[in-house]
Amino acid sequence: MIDLSIVIVSFNAHDDLERCLSSLHQAPPAASHEIIVVDNASTDDSVQTARRWRDVRVIESQTNRGFAAANNVGIRASSGRTVLLLNSDTIVPAGALDRLLAELDRHPDTAAVGPRLIDRDGRAELSFGSMIAPWTEFRQRRLMRGLGTGDPAVRRQVEAMTRQEQWPDWVSGACLLVRRADADAVGLLDERYFMYTEDVDFCAALRARGRRVLFTPAVEVVHLRGRSAAAAPEATRAAYLRSHLAFYRKHHPVLAPIVRLYHWLRPL
Repeated sequence: MIDLSIVIVSFNAHDDLERCLSSLHQAPPAASHEIIVVDNASTDDSVQTARRWRDVRVIESQTNRGFAAANNVGIRASSGRTVLLLNSDTIVPAGALDRLLAELDRHPDTAAVGPRLIDRDGRAELSFGSMIAPWTEFRQRRLMRGLGTGDPAVRRQVEAMTRQEQWPDWVSGACLLVRRADADAVGLLDERYFMYTEDVDFCAALRARGRRVLFTPAVEVVHLRGRSAAAAPEATRAAYLRSHLAFYRKHHPVLAPIVRLYHWLRPL
């Protein structure tokens, strides 16, 4: 069995996908690995871009099945003892994946690990957090808004938070390394989430089995986040609202009607 299966979901992301795959090939992991690209019925030349590399296995979906379902297709087609869920809008520096594997292997009680995600300018992203609930969402969104507006105090706070090893409830699915045995044990990702919150739900399932989730600042990966939202803001917002409500229906069913009403009233 190889050490690592890298699963990348692509949807009309030609430029991002080319950068991501280039970074993986310019400085490939020393660990034995495979790369699988699952394309969600792109209408650009994403598939042709992925096929430029002979070692990349490309799986073409006839429809856009969403992020969780496409990742599951890639996981089922893979064979590594660990699986890396990797966004197409990431750039992986030399040695990052080997260090991420080492961090996971260092903690046998840990099911999944996520690295410190940074933007092109080296500024930290808030890529981990507590279980989604009204109060934790309020705090997370306050920090995200501060990052978005460039608030110096928020940036300093997030910089400090992301310099410390953490055992959070979830780490971002933009770059999430999980043991195959743990992923299989929870039935992979929940496909009711088309896009967004599937990583939080997945980590919750892992923790429900008594396993831990690790955030490590010892590894950094570049994440050019927000590009899907910029390309199709209305569709992205609609997908987020559906996933957000689905999450509350599953994890906080008493609060789900309130969340639904909030989404309905918010545009007003």
